[in-house]
Amino acid sequence: MPYRAPLTDFGFILDHVVGYAQVAGTPLFAEATSDTVSAVLAEAGKLAENTLAPLNRAGDKTPARLENGVVRTSPGFAEGYRAIAEGGWVGMAANPAFGGMGLPMTVATCVNDMMGSACLALQLNPLMTQGQIEALEHHASDAIKALYIPKLVSGEWCGTMNLTEPQAGSDVGALRTRAEDNGDGSYAITGQKIFITWGDNDFTGNVCHLVLARLPDGPEGTKGISLFMVPKLIPDENGNPGLRNSLKLVSLEHKLGLHGSPTAVMQYDAAKGWLVGAPHKGMAAMFTMMNNARLGVGMQGVAVAEAALQQALGYAQDRKQGNTPLGAGAIIDHADVRRMLAEMKAETFAARAIGMACAVAIDMGRATGQAEWQARAALLTPIAKAYGTDTGCHVAHLGVQVHGGMGFIEETGAAQFSRDVRVTAIYEGTNGIQAMDLVGRKMMDNGEAAFRLIDEIQATAEAARAALPELATPVWSAAEALREATETLLAQAMNDRFAGAVPYQRAFARVLGAHFHLIAARAEAQREPLARFAIRRLLPEHAALLAQMREGAAGVYAITPDLLAL
Repeated sequence: MPYRAPLTDFGFILDHVVGYAQVAGTPLFAEATSDTVSAVLAEAGKLAENTLAPLNRAGDKTPARLENGVVRTSPGFAEGYRAIAEGGWVGMAANPAFGGMGLPMTVATCVNDMMGSACLALQLNPLMTQGQIEALEHHASDAIKALYIPKLVSGEWCGTMNLTEPQAGSDVGALRTRAEDNGDGSYAITGQKIFITWGDNDFTGNVCHLVLARLPDGPEGTKGISLFMVPKLIPDENGNPGLRNSLKLVSLEHKLGLHGSPTAVMQYDAAKGWLVGAPHKGMAAMFTMMNNARLGVGMQGVAVAEAALQQALGYAQDRKQGNTPLGAGAIIDHADVRRMLAEMKAETFAARAIGMACAVAIDMGRATGQAEWQARAALLTPIAKAYGTDTGCHVAHLGVQVHGGMGFIEETGAAQFSRDVRVTAIYEGTNGIQAMDLVGRKMMDNGEAAFRLIDEIQATAEAARAALPELATPVWSAAEALREATETLLAQAMNDRFAGAVPYQRAFARVLGAHFHLIAARAEAQREPLARFAIRRLLPEHAALLAQMREGAAGVYAITPDLLAL
C-alpha cells in the first residue's frame, strides 16, 4: 500500500488537541496561520508521497557503501535529498536572517513526521543538520554563524554530531578525543568517534562535523568538554569548500536496519576545527542539538508507526482467510486482527499528539520566554522521545503480526519497518536514559511542571464528565494515581527513582495519551470509538506500571549476576 501523508490527522491535532492557535497567536509566529500551515503541510505531503516514499525499499535493498574511501549512497537518494533541499525543508525552522523559513517547531515536526514515514534512512540526514543549525544559532560565534548556517539551511552542506567513542558510549565524560590550540584561532582535533549518522555522502558540497573533545586544561568528566566545528573540507577565504581536512571515514557499520543511512566510524588526526561556544562548555551546546534531535527521533518512531499501520491496514483489508464473525471476508474482520490494528492506530495517535504538544511547548517557550512553557517543553521531551520510539517499535512489531507469515518475508516490506525503527529507542540517549532524565533532572523543580500538567489532565476530564463519563472518569482517576506516584517518587532516594524510572515514564505517557484521546473524542464524535479503545483497554496498564515504580531498587539488585547465569 503506497504511503499517504496523514494530513487530516495533523490538521485535527493542531486545531483541536494541542492548541496550535496559541503559537500562531504570538508575534514571533504570527505569519504561520492555520491556512499557511495547511498549505505547507500539503506541499510536504506531496514530497513525502511522490519523491521520498519510492526510495525506502531502494535504501534497504541497496545500502550505502564505502568505496575507496568514498561513500556511495543508495539509488535515488541524491535526487531525493536535492528535492528536500531545494524545497527549503532543511531550514524550515531556521532563522530567516540565515535563509530559513522561520516556521514553528510544531510545523517542522509535522513535516519531519511525513518525511520519516516515507524514507527514514534519508530523513535522518536533514534531521541532523537541523539540530546542528539550532546549536550554532544558540552557541556559535558570529563568524561561524555567517559562514556555516546559510549553507546548512540551503542544504548545500550538511551536518553531523560526534559524541560517542568506542570506550565512551552514554558516558560522554569518558571521551578521549583531544583538542590543541593551533595559535591561529583554530584547534587540532585528534581522536575517533563511532556511530556517526550520515558521516559522509556523495551529494552535498561539504559535511560539517560538530565534535566533542577535551582541551589540555579541561577537567575530567563532562565539565571539561568543549565543542568544535570540524568540516570535511576547510572553507577558503571566500567560504567555499577548500582543502581536505585531516579526517577520514574509517568504515561503515553493518546494521540491523536503516541500511540506506551510512553510520560511520570517523578518525580525526590533528584535523582543523573551530571552537563553538566557550571552552569547557561543549555539553551545553551539544545538548541544544541533542534536545532538538530527541523530539525529532521521537517523531521518527511515530513516523514509522504510521507507515507500518498504513501497510498493515491495506494488507488486512485485502487478505481473505477463514470465516469471520462478520462472514467470509478479509482478515480485518477477525476480532484479534481488528484489535491489533486499533491498538496500532490508538498508540500512533497518542504518540503523535504527545510529540506535537512538546513542539507547541518549545514554540511557546521561545515566543513568550515564559518559564512555565520552557519547563513543560523540558518535561515532555524525554516522554516524547521514549514513548514515540517505543510506539514505533511496538506498532511495527504488530504490523508484522498482522501480516502473519508474510510479515516475515522481506518482499512485503513489513519487516523493514521493524528493523529500521529499532535503533530509535537507542540513539540520542536510550529510552532508559530518557526515563532517568525525567525522574532526575526534570524533577529538580520538585515536580512543579509535572503537577501542572496533571492538573490540566484532571481539569479536562472534569469538563468531559457530563458528555463522556465512561471515558472521563478513568482518565481523572489515572491522573490522580499519577499524582500520588509522583509524590512517592519525589520522596525516594535517587537510585530507587532510577530503578522505577522506565515504568514511571511509560505510565506518564499512557495517562497523557489517554488525555489527548479524550480531548479528541470531545472535539469530534467519530473519534470516540478509538478514544474508548485507548482509555478502556490501554490506559489500565498505568496501574501496573506505577506499582513497579514503587518497588525501588532493592529487588533489582537482589537479582545478582550469579542468579542471572543460572
